[in-house]
Amino acid sequence: MAEQTKETNVENVDINQLLKVRREKLAELQANGKDPFTITKYNVTDHSTDIKDNVAAYEGKTVSVAGRMMSKRIMGKASFANISDLKGNIQLYVSRDSLGEDPYKEFKKLDIGDIIGVTGYVFITKTGETSIHVETLTLLSKSLQILPEKFHGLTNTDMRYRQRYVDLIMNAEVKDTFLKRSKIISAIRRYLDGLGFMEVETPMLVQNAGGAAARPFETHFNALDEDVKLRISLELYLKRLIVGGLERVYEIGRVFRNEGVDTRHNPEFTLMELYQAYTDYHGMMDLTENLYRYLAQEVLGTTTITYNGIEMDLGKPFTRITMVDAVKQYSGVDFNEIHTLEEARAIAKEKHVEFEERHKKGDILNLFFEEFVEEHLIQPTFVMDHPIEISPLTKKKPEDPNYVERFEFFMNGWEMANAYSELNDPIDQRERFAAQEALLAQGDEEANHTDEDFLYALELGMPPTGGIGFGIDRMVMLLTDSPAIRDVLFFPTMRSLES
Repeated sequence: MAEQTKETNVENVDINQLLKVRREKLAELQANGKDPFTITKYNVTDHSTDIKDNVAAYEGKTVSVAGRMMSKRIMGKASFANISDLKGNIQLYVSRDSLGEDPYKEFKKLDIGDIIGVTGYVFITKTGETSIHVETLTLLSKSLQILPEKFHGLTNTDMRYRQRYVDLIMNAEVKDTFLKRSKIISAIRRYLDGLGFMEVETPMLVQNAGGAAARPFETHFNALDEDVKLRISLELYLKRLIVGGLERVYEIGRVFRNEGVDTRHNPEFTLMELYQAYTDYHGMMDLTENLYRYLAQEVLGTTTITYNGIEMDLGKPFTRITMVDAVKQYSGVDFNEIHTLEEARAIAKEKHVEFEERHKKGDILNLFFEEFVEEHLIQPTFVMDHPIEISPLTKKKPEDPNYVERFEFFMNGWEMANAYSELNDPIDQRERFAAQEALLAQGDEEANHTDEDFLYALELGMPPTGGIGFGIDRMVMLLTDSPAIRDVLFFPTMRSLES
C-alpha cells in the first residue's frame, strides 16, 4: 500500500500524532548528524519533463534531479516513488541492492512532501514508463506538514488562493498557468524591445493619482509628514518622458485602485502602458493587433484561442467600429440623431438605461454601450471614437469635437486595452482638468485632480503621441483559459482571516 494512501485516507487518524511523528523523524536525523537543513546546495543536471520528452537521448544516461516526493510504494527490496520538480514529475525506482541497505532503510522512512535529490540512470520500465534507477538519494528538506490528498474543487477555492504554494504543489495545471504568465510577459518585452521601445519605471507613491477614473488608496509618508496615494495609472509620468525626448517608452507595473473584487477585478493588478511619439490611435490599433497575434503564437503556438469553450481568432484582421455605430447596431438607437441632453435622457428612459443627474449626452452614450454592446464583442474588436465627456486626456477628433481619438479593445465581452491619440494641447488639458475638478466637487471620487507639473510639461511641448494601456491579468486569463483574475495572480487580495 502506498504511504500516501495510508497517511491521508484514514479519517480517524490523529493529525497531531502524524505531525509529531514527522518531527521525531527530524530529531532522529539531527541526532545522527544527518540534519537535512544543513545542506546548502544540490547539483541538478536535468528536469523531469526534459528527460521524459527526450527519452531516446536520455536512456542509460546518468542524471541528477531534485524535487518533492509526491508518492512512494514500498515493495520489499525494491520500491517506486514519484517526485515533482519545476517542469513536471518522474518515477523513481529505488532498490536496496543499488542504494545500499542503510540508505534504503532511510528512504523507507521518508514522508510524502519531503524534498529529495537523486542520482541514477534513465531506463524504461516493462510498462513503458520513463524512470530513474536511483543510485544515490539525498534528503534535502524535511516536510513537517502533511500535504492534502486533493487540493481542488469549490470547497477549497478560498484556501487555494490563500495558500498558493500548496496549490502549486498539488495542481500541475495551476503551475502551468503561471509558467505561461511569465512567458507572456517575457514575450511582450521581446516584442516591444524589438520595436525600439525602452522599458522604464515610474513612481508608485504619488501626490496626485491621475491618468484614470478610479478611487486611489491613500497612505502617509512619515519622513515627509505628508499624505500620499498609490498610483492608479502609469500615464502621466510616461508622458513626461515623451516630453523629455524618449520617443518610445513602456512600463509593466502594479497599479492600485480602491474598488471591489470580482472575477475580473483585483484592487492591485498589473498594467502595461506604452507611449509612442509621432503616431496616433490608429498606430496603437496596429500595434495591439500585431502584439496579441505574436503572443498567442509564441506562448500557445496558434492564433486561434479558446476561452470557456468559445473560439476567438486572432489571425484575422480585428473588427474596427465606432462607439456610435456599435450602439446603433445592438440597441437600434442612433446617437448621431440625438442632439441634446434632453433627447439623450428621454431615449435612456425609454430604453430603461439608468443614468445620474450629472451625466451628459456622452456619458449616456457610454451607458448605452455598456448596456447593449459589450457582451456581444467576443471576437477581437476595436471600439473607436468615444465621447469627450469620458475621455479627459484624449485628443479631440478634428471633424467632430464632441468625440475623441480613442479606442477600447474588446475580446470575450471584456475591455482588454484602452488607447488614445494623446492630448498634447496644454490649454485644452487645463480645461479638461477643470471639468474633472467640478466632478470631484460633486462627489465623484474617481475624477482627477489638476496636475500642475504635468501641465507644465505639456507647455514645454509634447509631440503627437499614441498611447495605450493593457490589462496584463485579463490578457493572461484569456490566453490560459482561466475563469477568474484570482487564478492568474499568485497572491490575490483576500479578506484577512481575522476580520
